[in-house]
Amino acid sequence: MPRPYWKGYLKLSLVTCPVAMSPATSENEKVRFHTINRETGNRVVSQYVDSLTGKPVKDENQAKGYARGENDYIVLTDDDLDAVTLDTVKTIDIDKFVPAESIEWVYLEKPHYLMPDDPVGHEAFAVIRDAMASDKVVGVSKLVIGRRERAVVLEPRGEGIVLWTLRFGDEVRSEESYFEGIDEEADPELIPLVQQLIRQKTSRWSPNMVSDPTQESLLKIIAEKKKALKPARNAAKGKPDAARASNVVNIMDALKKSVAAELKSSKAR
Repeated sequence: MPRPYWKGYLKLSLVTCPVAMSPATSENEKVRFHTINRETGNRVVSQYVDSLTGKPVKDENQAKGYARGENDYIVLTDDDLDAVTLDTVKTIDIDKFVPAESIEWVYLEKPHYLMPDDPVGHEAFAVIRDAMASDKVVGVSKLVIGRRERAVVLEPRGEGIVLWTLRFGDEVRSEESYFEGIDEEADPELIPLVQQLIRQKTSRWSPNMVSDPTQESLLKIIAEKKKALKPARNAAKGKPDAARASNVVNIMDALKKSVAAELKSSKAR
């Protein structure tokens, strides 16, 4: 199990238990590139330099600065930043609950797994988790992540709790401004055909449905280069596209053909 990203306390009124949190997602498997000098093959490194002198700035001389004018900054030290430390740095205090289905998906940002961090706290953790699951609610709280206080929700999930960071209200765009111009009513005769297509294409969810073909292609290219294989230079060139057919189609005919093709494919399988 990966090392916990955060440790602290889960608190509900007078009930408290030590917990640990780890990100529910990982980008470690992604193909990552370094910038290199094409002439030497050496890696290019980045560093902070003074905008006026052009000289590199040592780590110990780097500080946070709030701009109050052009080339005029108020410098904040680590002590200044620590002075505004909130209780939410180490405690997830659930102060309200909302129905689980009431939070719109667009507000959910990043999931984390929350679990008890001490055997003594297992019972308190389980009571909070199971009570939320029974009432079909999620807990709303706040937590400091990266020196910034974030709103979070706690969702019971199996034996643990999933903590979601939430996007701020001003980060979420209203859907009305995008969907208000869609006023076309669906033809009731077409809906059964689409439903038939849906049923034919419905299967159980699998993580394989969201595999990354670009990642796989990059890994293949990298493997080929490792073997010092030269890329094929005689690949057949694609033929020019034929004259484009009209985009105006009879949707009923198209749906009937789609259903027939799916049925034929299902029988073949």
